[in-house]
Amino acid sequence: MRGLLRDDRGSSAVEFLLVSIVLTALTLGVLQLAVAVYLRNLTQDAAVEGAYFAALADVQTAEGAARARAILERAVGDGFVDSATARLVGRGGTAVVEVRVTTRLPIIGLFGIPEGWEVTARAPLESLE
Repeated sequence: MRGLLRDDRGSSAVEFLLVSIVLTALTLGVLQLAVAVYLRNLTQDAAVEGAYFAALADVQTAEGAARARAILERAVGDGFVDSATARLVGRGGTAVVEVRVTTRLPIIGLFGIPEGWEVTARAPLESLE
């Protein structure tokens, strides 16, 4: 019986399996974090682009939200954007266009919590006067 307890044959295969499981989980976690950061930056850039577009003098305010949605749907795919709205607000006596984009918070790949992220971008309204 003592001889069986001291036998190390096969232990390296078990160690490899245990270490590879931990390393695989760590690698997938880092990749998911990278995807989440990329999507967050993409959403922020789309909201800013939509706000700047909606702030132009010859453009309707709602077109900014449509532009932000179109940018995200082209880059990520349909169904990623939960809502995109644009409205005029006053900030310190200046008219400002505010574009708000709500997307899902990616947990595994692109799947995740609906309406988990909300990004707001503002741009001063341009006038022809």
